[in-house]
Amino acid sequence: MLIESLRKEVLEANLEIVRRGLVMYTFGNASGYSPEDGLVAIKPSGVPFDKLRPGDMVVTDLDGKIVEGTLRPSSDLDTHLEIYRNFEGVLGVVHTHSTYAVAWAQARREIPCFGTTHADYFHGSVPVTEALDDGEIEEAYERNIGRAIVRRLEGIDPLTRPGILVASHGPFAWGTSAGKAAMNAVLLEEIARMAALTLGINAEAKAIGGALHDQHFLRKHGPGARYGQG
Repeated sequence: MLIESLRKEVLEANLEIVRRGLVMYTFGNASGYSPEDGLVAIKPSGVPFDKLRPGDMVVTDLDGKIVEGTLRPSSDLDTHLEIYRNFEGVLGVVHTHSTYAVAWAQARREIPCFGTTHADYFHGSVPVTEALDDGEIEEAYERNIGRAIVRRLEGIDPLTRPGILVASHGPFAWGTSAGKAAMNAVLLEEIARMAALTLGINAEAKAIGGALHDQHFLRKHGPGARYGQG
């Protein structure tokens, strides 16, 4: 069996988003990418999470050709592939329909950084894509979602903003592994929830300043990071 360790990691990422309450029924998926092999493992389409096994993960190349597996891959495969082809260092992608992140996506609003929890993980607001036009929806829909994500993050290191809201749809998150992508999906939902609650308490709340934002993000990320055991 090809890339067995990646299959196991991708299964665990899929199960993690269920454990954390980000998924209803089959509404969500996680994938992982092995650049050494040029292969992606992703959840099969429409299969209940509690029935998944490592061997159920579908393996494709970066063009979407199935290399191994008997099930159909997630319908979001082309979005995942577009992210892997364009975002260097991204080795895991997760998509959910988690409640608060979807609400912000449906409102087509970026999530401002109101506090340090957000700043610890996103170096800036959580961005939102532009809405797709009818032509983009009717042809190559999933790939065009990926293209919209790539366009929105042009000039931005995707690992400094490890997630995005797709307008009128929902969140995608990513990371340096499938497990990190799942963690970032969980964090994105929590950031979305906190921001919604903040605006409910104070509709005039403002984003924090750059110095505080930088302090919290850079102490956890980058060459000068001092958080954790190193």
